[in-house]
Amino acid sequence: MQIYLPIAEVSVNAFLLLGLGGMVGILSGMFGVGGGFLMTPLLFFIGIPPAVAVATEANQIVASSFSGVLAHLKRKTVDLRMGGVLLIGGLVGAALGVVLFNYLKALGQVDLLVKLCYVLFLGVIGGLMFMESLNAIRKTKRGVAPTRKKHNWIHKLPFKMRFRVSGLYISVIPPLLVGLLVGILAAIMGVGGGFIMVPAMIYLLGMPTKVVVGTSLFQIIFVTAFTTMLHATTNFTVDIVLAVLLLIGGVVGAQIGTRIGVKMKAEQLRILLAVMVLAVCGKLAFDLLVTPSELYNVAAAGGH
Repeated sequence: MQIYLPIAEVSVNAFLLLGLGGMVGILSGMFGVGGGFLMTPLLFFIGIPPAVAVATEANQIVASSFSGVLAHLKRKTVDLRMGGVLLIGGLVGAALGVVLFNYLKALGQVDLLVKLCYVLFLGVIGGLMFMESLNAIRKTKRGVAPTRKKHNWIHKLPFKMRFRVSGLYISVIPPLLVGLLVGILAAIMGVGGGFIMVPAMIYLLGMPTKVVVGTSLFQIIFVTAFTTMLHATTNFTVDIVLAVLLLIGGVVGAQIGTRIGVKMKAEQLRILLAVMVLAVCGKLAFDLLVTPSELYNVAAAGGH
């Protein structure tokens, strides 16, 4: 069943979009990521213009993340205080990111920038996460209990705050900076930023994995909602029809993913996420390097 997307100006199979939304919703519930790192490139692959994919995907992330965080709130695995600190940095970062996005869109370079950002960030994060997860699985098989670093350079920074749910007493500066970076990425790449936030919360801040997922989703909801609003009012690139179809699939998928995630070990979750990140990175890099089937195309001036 083909459906016309008015802002993207293309026709796409509605059931394909529902399926993609559901699949990404499952990932959201399992890993604590918004799923934009996977969905936005998939939208590129099916012909959605990058500027529209970035702005609209942020909308879908809000729904799937909200659905997922409800399940985690019931299990009391959300650190609301940590989420609040991350959120402050995230909102500032999102505003800066939209300004940068608009500037590059005016120059006509936004499509290339988005794809290069995906290749760079997904390659680095996926590679590091994959190696760390393999080491963790090997240690578990040898009977060595995984340890969480309690003291590092972060504990020497000022402006400390106690995060009781996470069992931490650390400076608010690192969470603010993590939130700032994630906010910028949300605006430029159409992602919730979970693929960077989750590893940062585990390895940099030292939070327990069971708390990280719900807290990550909590922050993602507000940052991506703010990003969507900014894109809709400044770029007019949010396609409501596309967003609704992805949203329906995402909400259902997130509930399924949350149930699956509870039954899997933390190391298994991280290595699965790493493999998916690297797979998407490889596909995007291949598309950038290979000669396109059409060397030239016609586009509206300043549009998408």
